[in-house]
Amino acid sequence: MTEPRRVVLLDLDGTLTESGPGIIKCVIKAFEAVDVPVPNDEALQRFIGPAIIDSMKLNGIPPQKLDEAVRVYRHFYGDANVFDDPNEPGRKVPGRLVNSMYEGIPEQLRKMREMGYYLAVCTAKPEYQAIPICEHFHLTDLVDGIYGASKDNSRITKEAVITYALDRIGVDRNTGDRALMVGDRWTDVDGAKLNGLDCLGCGWGYAEPNELREHGAYRVVPFVSELADAVNDYFTERQ
Repeated sequence: MTEPRRVVLLDLDGTLTESGPGIIKCVIKAFEAVDVPVPNDEALQRFIGPAIIDSMKLNGIPPQKLDEAVRVYRHFYGDANVFDDPNEPGRKVPGRLVNSMYEGIPEQLRKMREMGYYLAVCTAKPEYQAIPICEHFHLTDLVDGIYGASKDNSRITKEAVITYALDRIGVDRNTGDRALMVGDRWTDVDGAKLNGLDCLGCGWGYAEPNELREHGAYRVVPFVSELADAVNDYFTERQ
């Protein structure tokens, strides 16, 4: 008989990688391109995590300019080599690579794999963008799957991406499979709850003070070095 699986869904931005600088640079380019005032620094920080189209709507881009703003954002984020690479001075890269992996993440992923967990990246970033980012940082060698939003915006919320990931992985809770979301924003917590899952909050990411607890995170882990043990504690406590 096949053993029930223990699945860990891992957010990307603010959980595995420190992607904020690149996202913000591309958001600014998009607002400038459609001639809408650029949000202040506090509002720009809130773009990290939720679907980009939702954040643009909330920050004043009118419906008739939304498609163009998203197109410009995706161009600079995925294709245009115009930004300085923080990991290789002098090299120009697209916004998705103005990014770095949090120190200690590879070690924590290896530790979870050794513990027997199925690991999958689960992000509201379009899947076609998430995969090359994971390849660039060699995350593809450390996880079992990468699941993201659709390019056509038919699957953009974290709730929808989690549903998609669970379906693609083949999680069957009737046979004892169990899953946990790990993320740094309220969207991760809410998306998990809407799928009947708990969410382990990452205190090193982009959440505002008390954001994760207020939305009902099972627990908030302050340091990357505690991640694997916190995941193992969760599954052990709920055996």
